[in-house]
Amino acid sequence: MRFLIAVLSVVGILVSASAAKADRRVAFVVGNGAYKNVAPLPNPPIDAKAMAGVLRNAGFDVVEGINLTRDKMTERLLEFGKKTQGADVAVFFYAGHGIAVDGTNYLLPVDADIKSEMDIKLGSAINVDLSLDQTMNDAKVKLVFLDACRDNPFAAKIKATSTRSVAVQSGLAEMKSGEGTLIAFATGPGQTALDGQEGTNSPFTRALMANITQPGVEIQQAMTQVRAQVNEETNKGQLPWGHTNLTGAVYLNPVATPAGAPPAVAANTPATTTSPASDVELEFWRSIKDSNKPEELNAYLTSYPNGQFK
Repeated sequence: MRFLIAVLSVVGILVSASAAKADRRVAFVVGNGAYKNVAPLPNPPIDAKAMAGVLRNAGFDVVEGINLTRDKMTERLLEFGKKTQGADVAVFFYAGHGIAVDGTNYLLPVDADIKSEMDIKLGSAINVDLSLDQTMNDAKVKLVFLDACRDNPFAAKIKATSTRSVAVQSGLAEMKSGEGTLIAFATGPGQTALDGQEGTNSPFTRALMANITQPGVEIQQAMTQVRAQVNEETNKGQLPWGHTNLTGAVYLNPVATPAGAPPAVAANTPATTTSPASDVELEFWRSIKDSNKPEELNAYLTSYPNGQFK
């Protein structure tokens, strides 16, 4: 009997692993920091490289971009949209400048030079709602992480040139998620988030990396841990906010499902043999190990002062 149970357990694990390999996972990961017309942001490119590594380790086909112009962002979005057709899980991660005008959120390419509301509406910025709708609509599960809740660097120009009363707020505006979607912001609507120490990850990205691919942790539970970590790390100065309309449990790194338990909505990846923190550290190191930029190498030392590769 014990032998039979052992055999069945092994079969169950193999079936789970096979299902994981059949899963289609696609991610869009962009970090914009080298802005040409406003002060640069040092950390978003580091955030994006590290997040791309974490997601690849979790089985995602990652469409990645660093310091993208408007045209290049459009190219990456088109590529991402094609890959998400029929995908089981699609992730959208952006770090960099984002602005909210009249309740609509926009992401800023590095060549953005916004002098008026018309510049935004005519395409100098990336409309978040439109981008998500056009690129992720066909995916079964949609996870959106926006580390873009910073001060609007073009706010004064927009207000000064507007011929009508235009609402230009700090941070990003509230967004509602559609069916099968989770949207998470680095902080609450209309508030600004912290970049973190220069050359490191932002508090929000660091918390995402540490929690969303923990073995056996459901994504909404992981986001609760993300909020707690950021809140503690910033001495209650920043509290991530989100909206979810998921219709089932979603695991980015599940453990084997016990007999009789309902399956997860999203297909699973095999459990890793190292701890979550080790996975995050390894992917962070892989993302910057060939870099010749001191700030990126220092980011590893700051995040992992006793790390394996120090």
